Amino acid sequence: MTRSEFQALLSDGAVILDGATGSNLRASGMPVGVCTEQWVLENPEILKNLQRAYVEAGSQIVFAPSFSANRLSLSMYGLEDKLPEMNRALVQLSRDAVGGKAFVAGDMATCGKPVDVEGGVRYEELIEVYREQAQLLVDAGVDLIGLETMMGVTECSAAIEAIRSVCDLPVMCTLTLDAVGAAYFDGDAELAAQTLPALGADAIGVNCGQGPELYVSVIQRMRAHTDLPLIAKPNAGLPVIQSDGSAVYGMSPGKFAREMQQLKKAGAGILGGCCGTTPEHIRMLKEMCG
Repeated sequence: MTRSEFQALLSDGAVILDGATGSNLRASGMPVGVCTEQWVLENPEILKNLQRAYVEAGSQIVFAPSFSANRLSLSMYGLEDKLPEMNRALVQLSRDAVGGKAFVAGDMATCGKPVDVEGGVRYEELIEVYREQAQLLVDAGVDLIGLETMMGVTECSAAIEAIRSVCDLPVMCTLTLDAVGAAYFDGDAELAAQTLPALGADAIGVNCGQGPELYVSVIQRMRAHTDLPLIAKPNAGLPVIQSDGSAVYGMSPGKFAREMQQLKKAGAGILGGCCGTTPEHIRMLKEMCG
């Protein structure tokens, strides 16, 4: 997909993304504490069935399960040497699942370390980590790249700079912000809207962190600072933590779709779901968008 083709897709109305991956994998038996990417490769049909269900529900863009398949994150499991083959195989799983009926975004996410602080990571090192994964995703045949669950504007900048050094595919970038629009590492909604378009992002927005109703004002603040397409991919409400440590998200598909309508009115034109959402949430969202 070219960047102009991405813009043409947006001109046809709201673009529907997929919903949660991790929370649905947990519901399908994935244990706590394992490497998600490795578990997916060991249980491929669970992932493929989930993504087929998203496409049937109306998703036009599906994220490959390559969320943490970068050198820094995989090193926590001793899997960094599996980096090339894992990214290639994870993208192929999604390509097989959607069967050409949806676009596949290579998923890249936070490395979980702030930039240039004690216990963090150098900016130049982060660029190299993201550049390595971006090249692998491009080689694997993704249609575009989705940066998501980013914890700060600086790491977003490093990731976009890295991607733009290896390809000209469309880049969607979403941060996990609190209810007042502040990022967990550095920056906020306004700074993201002012900074990331100039670096080469094709769409920016929010994912995870909050339910849809708490992100309305954040999207409004982003819209005040950029004309770039905006993304909203919130959770199915705030979680209730169970005695076993698991999170339960109680927002029904119908309520989720109704709340997402407010995000659409606020300026978000690329819509999907994060933790707690299911194919039924996406189906209701698609119906809401017509």
